[in-house]
Amino acid sequence: MKTKRLIYYIIFALLLLALFGADLLFGSVNISIKELFASDGGREILYNFRLPKAVVALISGIALSICGLQMQTLFRNPLADPYILGVSSGAGLGVAIYLMGLSIAGYKMENTLIQSLGTAGAALAGALIVTALILYISRRVKTNLALLIFGVMLGFIAGALVSLLQYASSAHALKAYVLWTMGSFAALTPLQLYILLAFVALGVLMCISNIKNLNAILLGNEYATSVGLNIKRIRNRILISTTLLVGAVTAFCGPIGFIGIAIPHIAKFIFKDADHKVLVPAVILIGGGLTLCADTLAGVVSRGGVIPINTMAALFGIPIILVIILKRTQ
Repeated sequence: MKTKRLIYYIIFALLLLALFGADLLFGSVNISIKELFASDGGREILYNFRLPKAVVALISGIALSICGLQMQTLFRNPLADPYILGVSSGAGLGVAIYLMGLSIAGYKMENTLIQSLGTAGAALAGALIVTALILYISRRVKTNLALLIFGVMLGFIAGALVSLLQYASSAHALKAYVLWTMGSFAALTPLQLYILLAFVALGVLMCISNIKNLNAILLGNEYATSVGLNIKRIRNRILISTTLLVGAVTAFCGPIGFIGIAIPHIAKFIFKDADHKVLVPAVILIGGGLTLCADTLAGVVSRGGVIPINTMAALFGIPIILVIILKRTQ
């Protein structure tokens, strides 16, 4: 069994490298591989656009896949995803206030760089505020179900406030917000990329350090308590890790759907194991690879434009979700 797992890890690692290379070589600009490396324009496309975009896609895929695995384990719900607690809705509300709220107040955002940095900052602030509320409530509720309901309600409230802002906003600000919700791995500055990498690295390390606790929770809260584990403390660690991961990705790339819910199920199906020592590296490799694949296809299919990454992610995620629903209803 261990040998079989090792073979799977090697295969997915090689696929990951191949897909990373494909994301560098193919994109929305129709340019040959020779020109990509030989000409000044080709090298500019490669190093200033495709390479950062591929790195962001890889980081985002890893982050969202780990978040999905943690959420599905914490709530023992196969349909739980990284955004189930309203973190993404909080980020969306922050962006809506920044883009559409300023528009309503009569302020026009002319500088693209300032708008980009402000959007990321507002999204991150909104995600962190929602997380602070979730952590506050988690100290006062005993069950994960109550916490889940609170998170969903926060998401509905944020959505309602966003709708009000959309109703009163200008067409330009509304378009900017809609484009953000479509998701994109492009146009990150080096500083933004470093911040994203730092948040994701910290979140991944927290998840890895929490693997034994995740396995214990998988067996039930009563079992975890019986072996001396503090459920609330473990839950808070999972929530903080999830926020670092999904909050950073949402802030800089927009709300990327379906990756987080689909990848853990693909990993479980292939590896036939519920042990998080097996699943965490599995979702890292599979999530990173499939996100790179989706990003490559989004560029290649468009040829001259860019198909929103959420569209391609949905093509991977929706069939998995449908299969899960059908199996659970049989």
